[in-house]
This record gives sequence, C-alpha cells and structure tokens, in this order.
Amino acid sequence: MAKKGGWAAFPHDNSAFVYDGAALKKNWARLHKGDAEPFPMDKAVEEAWRLYHAGDFQGAYEAGLAAGLDGYNAANKAACIYNNYLETSDAKKQKAYEEIAARCEELQASQKKNANAYYLAAYALGRYGQLIGVAKALTQGIGGKVSTALNAAIKLEPKHADAHIALGTFNAEVIEKVGSMIGKMTYGVSKEAAVENYDKALKLNPESAVARTEKADGLYKLFGDKKMKDVEALYAEAAASEPMDAMECLDVEAAKAEME
Repeated sequence: MAKKGGWAAFPHDNSAFVYDGAALKKNWARLHKGDAEPFPMDKAVEEAWRLYHAGDFQGAYEAGLAAGLDGYNAANKAACIYNNYLETSDAKKQKAYEEIAARCEELQASQKKNANAYYLAAYALGRYGQLIGVAKALTQGIGGKVSTALNAAIKLEPKHADAHIALGTFNAEVIEKVGSMIGKMTYGVSKEAAVENYDKALKLNPESAVARTEKADGLYKLFGDKKMKDVEALYAEAAASEPMDAMECLDVEAAKAEME
C-alpha cells in the first residue's frame, strides 16, 4: 500500500504507537532513550515527532521540513528509518541519504550543539556507504566523515546510545573490510572499541532491540562462528522486546525475520 509521493505505508498495527495530547511528553524520555532528543518547544515540531512515532514517516518528514530547522531532526529521522526499513529502491535510498546528509550539514552550521544533527548525518552517510559498498565508501572518505560525526554527537551528548551503537558498527565494518591492523592504523578502529561501544549503548538503553541486533551483527563480523551463541541470544532478546513506537516495531520485526 503506497501513499502519495511513493512512500509505502507502515505495514504493522500502529494503534499502540499513537501518542495523543500529553501522552507524547509523558512517554518522551523512554521513546528518546536512544537518541537523547530534547522535547520540542514548538508545537509543529511536536506534531512531526508524534507522526514519526506512530509510523507516518511521510507525514513526519513533511511536517518536520515545514517547521524549519527545528523540525529537521524529526524529518531526517523519519526519512532515515523509512529508507532503511521500507524503501525498496536502492536509487531512491541513495538520493534520500544524500539529501539527509546535506540537511544535517545545514543544521550543524546553524545549531552547533545539536547532537542529532551530527548523529543523523552519520546514520545517513553510513547507510549510503553500505549501499555503495563499505570498501568503496572508505576510499571516498565517507568512513572518516561517519567517525567524525559520531564522535561529535557523543561529545555533545555522552548518553546518546544510538551513536554508540553506530560507532560500534563502524569499527566492526571497517575491520571486516580492511583487517585489524590497517583498520587501527588508518581509521583508529579496534575490536575492543566496537564491543565497548555496543556495551555502552545497551547500558544506556537496556530496552533497545536494535542495540542487540547491531551488536549481534558486529560480533559476527569480528569473531565469526566463535560468537554464534552470543549472536543467537542477542537476536532472541531483540525479537522478544516490547516496541514503544513504529521504529522499535520495525527493529523487532527485523530481528524476528532474521531468526527465521
């Protein structure tokens, strides 16, 4: 089922993810434990986030952009999650990630202490890199941009669990492609740093399904079959998680599909 503009509709029941009125603020801390986004002062931005959590990613994207720079994080995150989970065209994904990264740069220039302006830039560039191939992305200098943006996000907001997840995955993917020695010398990555970042993310956001699936994938990239028991246990925990919004629902469903 497609909406106008070619965005697919959220494919699951979203009735538990509709946070009307004061319910959004009441649940905000739990909903944003991963990205540490502050509660918006602007009602239009608040509405964009309400649409995002309910799984209306296109509505959130459009409302966020219409709200101006303060709505960019909502718009960018909606576009990131939609393109990662629901978009089927690689060409559309690449274009979307390029546009997200450009908006993030604009936001960074205007709001230098906005942690998610850096995190979402890293997310978009990281996913773009996965689409074109990690090795190619590294030769294009995308790896350095991802690492710099993630470290900036963590420096601005040390409790940014999602940035720690992404940094763990960055370490794991670089090592998988170029090996431990070149990875350490050229990009400053290590197996220890990967595991440390995953563990930090889970400590900051213990309910996170995606922290578990990303750690599982990272462990397999780094250690192969030696860590298969841990990988399977992490996926089982992720699949059993109780989602609080549309994004978490997509994380849980992805974990279930991987287990099958």
